[in-house]
Amino acid sequence: MGQQRPWEVDDGLWERIAPLLPVVERRTRYPGRKRLDDRRVLNGILFVLYTGIRWEFLPQELGFGSGMRCWRRPRDWNEAGVWQQLHELLLAELRASDVLDLSRVSVDSSHLRAWKGGDATGPSPVDQGKMGSKHHVIVDANGIPLAATVTGGNRNDVTQLLLLIHAVPPICGKRGRPRRRPYVLYANRGYDHDIY
Repeated sequence: MGQQRPWEVDDGLWERIAPLLPVVERRTRYPGRKRLDDRRVLNGILFVLYTGIRWEFLPQELGFGSGMRCWRRPRDWNEAGVWQQLHELLLAELRASDVLDLSRVSVDSSHLRAWKGGDATGPSPVDQGKMGSKHHVIVDANGIPLAATVTGGNRNDVTQLLLLIHAVPPICGKRGRPRRRPYVLYANRGYDHDIY
């Protein structure tokens, strides 16, 4: 048995993901080409993310389907809420195994260039006004992401503080009420404002 490649989904993770994926019925009148197996498409998505190649250059001989198919499927899964459900499931498992530490959390953001624009872009105050996005994230004491938001590059960090805190999902995994709020929050001066 060979070593597993980083873009191949193992059986344990697939058992968690498979029940979350929407079931797509095949049309009876004009069925078209048979839908490719979701696990193979997910492996193709992970291959593109791992290698950094463009979607259209995904090698057909790997059996993951076309790059556009692998590009459309996560979009459809996102609209169905699959990624959020998977994130909440994994957070609950981490809390149940005492890996998640909500005693203190940290928030921060990073600015990225947005070459093709989009809804969540804006002129960057630090990059000569070029279009960009800001990724805001809140993590637990071990660096595990709890929630993230995306805004235009010109949005001030302080505007996202409460939105990030409220974006943390209820985290089950232990008896009692699910946890949502941390005890202590660490942030840099970009989040400092009198109302907080």
